[in-house]
Amino acid sequence: MLQRSGLAGHLFEKPPWRPPSKRRPPTTVALLVLTVFLMAALVTYSLWIGTSGVLIKNSRDKTSSVVVSKKPKVPIQRIEIPLNCTNDGSTKIYVPGKPRGSRGAWWKERTELRRFTSKYPGGLPDLEIMFDTEDRPGIRSRDYIGPNATAPPPLFRYCGDKETLDIVFPDWSFWGWAEINIKPWDSILKEIKEGNRKIKWIDREPYAYWKGNPFVDENRQDLLKCNVTDQQDWNARLFIQDWILEGQQGFKQSNVADQCTYRYKIYIEGYAWSVSEKYILACDSVTFMVQPQFYDFFMRSMQPVEHYWPIRDDDKCRSLKFAVDWGNNHKKKAHEIGKAASSFMQEQLKMDYVYDYMYHLLNEYAKLLKFEPRIPEGATELCSEVMACHAEGQQGRKKKFMMESLVKGPSITNPCTLPPPYDRLALAAFLRRKDNSILQVKKWEEGYWESLNKQQ
Repeated sequence: MLQRSGLAGHLFEKPPWRPPSKRRPPTTVALLVLTVFLMAALVTYSLWIGTSGVLIKNSRDKTSSVVVSKKPKVPIQRIEIPLNCTNDGSTKIYVPGKPRGSRGAWWKERTELRRFTSKYPGGLPDLEIMFDTEDRPGIRSRDYIGPNATAPPPLFRYCGDKETLDIVFPDWSFWGWAEINIKPWDSILKEIKEGNRKIKWIDREPYAYWKGNPFVDENRQDLLKCNVTDQQDWNARLFIQDWILEGQQGFKQSNVADQCTYRYKIYIEGYAWSVSEKYILACDSVTFMVQPQFYDFFMRSMQPVEHYWPIRDDDKCRSLKFAVDWGNNHKKKAHEIGKAASSFMQEQLKMDYVYDYMYHLLNEYAKLLKFEPRIPEGATELCSEVMACHAEGQQGRKKKFMMESLVKGPSITNPCTLPPPYDRLALAAFLRRKDNSILQVKKWEEGYWESLNKQQ
């Protein structure tokens, strides 16, 4: 405890008891001196009203002095740099060769890096990174084990899994996805929060909801078997998302902020991890997480039964039916799970912290470089301001989202403090808690079905 530390003992422990000495009555001279002292203090205080903060110059300087700075009359204002569509003087980013067009994650990944350097200009040393925008991780840990193994290449990517060593980085959709009309994360968070207020959890449809493209992976096609039919109701309401038709109709039915109308929402991976995860978790609805293989940069911080409800991937329909019945019979606890997830999204995943994660990740990575980064010959300099000014396509959404997500000036605060890494015991306890929670849900589920079978 703090009270047992040396410093705390020095400051807070009681001194040895001594008998009080007899006081003499105050003299007239003493009272006069005290009165003059108090008057001087009041005058001095009146001169110092409205000032605060002390700056002490170097004590080795013969002219050492104490300077009292005036207290600012107005709160600190953010500096907003006017948009410059021709040049930019902050940290520069270069890519080998010429850009290969403005479509796809290849381009989006570079623009998000460019925005980051505007928030913390000069916050990064020179560094060189490799980034792969393919969905699935590729640096297999088993390829770098053994006495003759080489070190794995430091490859950045949007997701990882327990079998790979890729370095996980925030995906492009935090800055918007114009092709399917998904706004930047800051805007979406506000809209989802407002939508959560409009429809209370208890007033939402008491079923599990999913809407997406099932044709990217067999796992999603298997989920469709759980949809309601005339013969069976697994408590799931599943809808196929036709993005081509949706685009032709102006994306009127695909606004993620309008899809928080069910008590339960299903997250299921596609070919790899899915960007839909954060939008589902932000909904106040209970997220039904079909056993995932991949993780993004924030998901490993969340716990089953605290932030989401685990769903079996080998028996989805029965698992979903039990989960919905459990939630409808334990409404208070179910609502708490949904609320914990949305609070995590609103508080722990706001854009300031996304940028801070990038800041610390890249700085720690730069410390490991054993060479001096140099600009490749024939490289192209990227400027997000110029890119935003000249962005075209998607009926103006691309330029709108890029302008909306631009960092318009440096941060007025420093990045958050990087916490120390987990020690071995703490990490083991955290992972054990996660495994135990999943096992507990499986036991509840098995007991549920055993009970139903006995009733038939």
